[in-house]
Amino acid sequence: MRELTDVERHVIEEKGTERPFSGEYHLHDALGSYVCKRCEAPLYLSEHKFNAHCGWPAFDDEIQGAVKRVVDADGQRVEIVCAQCDAHLGHVFEGEYLTENNIRHCVNSVSMVFKANAATYEPKEYQFATLGGGCFWCFEAMFTQLRGVISVQSGYCGGDEASAHYNAVCSGMTAHAEVVHIEFDPSIISFKELLGVFWQGHDPTTLNQQGHDVGPQYRSVVFVHDEVQSKLANQMIAELTQAEVWSKPIVTEIVAFNTFYGAENEHKDYFEKNGEQAYCQMVVRPKVDKFRAAFADKLK
Repeated sequence: MRELTDVERHVIEEKGTERPFSGEYHLHDALGSYVCKRCEAPLYLSEHKFNAHCGWPAFDDEIQGAVKRVVDADGQRVEIVCAQCDAHLGHVFEGEYLTENNIRHCVNSVSMVFKANAATYEPKEYQFATLGGGCFWCFEAMFTQLRGVISVQSGYCGGDEASAHYNAVCSGMTAHAEVVHIEFDPSIISFKELLGVFWQGHDPTTLNQQGHDVGPQYRSVVFVHDEVQSKLANQMIAELTQAEVWSKPIVTEIVAFNTFYGAENEHKDYFEKNGEQAYCQMVVRPKVDKFRAAFADKLK
């Protein structure tokens, strides 16, 4: 058996859970297999893995006989453990219709080790951009259409975990902004191009407001992930100011990224699922139509 760190022991032996969106395999997509951290028994293949937008690695199948199911003491959920050593992996859910298999193994990254297929593994250097400028439904509907964008998640950034839920953020009393967390391939689309969509997609001169959406949660903000992003965002603000693109000063904040908290499931693909809703017709659709006309050459 492998010797475990304190964090690994908390999850694997004490049945703890790592923070969502924090695990190293959350968005991992290389070819290979995932084995038990404690005993190295094979658990899942890379073709079993899919992005469930839940914050943890998700698999819709398993290596036959590798995983055992155990009903939690409260009877509310079904735990999954390594069949060989009983290491805690996570929980399994059915009936969500996320894939054809209609099952989701929600697994802690810390419970696994990835073994690459040496002949085929080519790491992809994806990057992240985290942007806020009004209701996240609008930006999600825009950025998901761009070539080179791998995933777009609506959520919250700027505050703490305890207040990272919709009702609290909508009160305007938290430090959070509504944002989209974008994973992108810089070999296809650059951070600068994403910022170009960002500037066009909202009014960066209105403080804590986008149209009828009022409050600090709707502020214009770029949560930068490194110094390169910081310099580029500030440079673009200077260029746009000099070009007098807007008659009023740009009030966009440039803030260091800390932690992204995914929004509740009902906000995922909101415009796609609720396009006929009044807000979508009056606010989101005009922005999306304008975006599609302006960036037709960059759409998927």
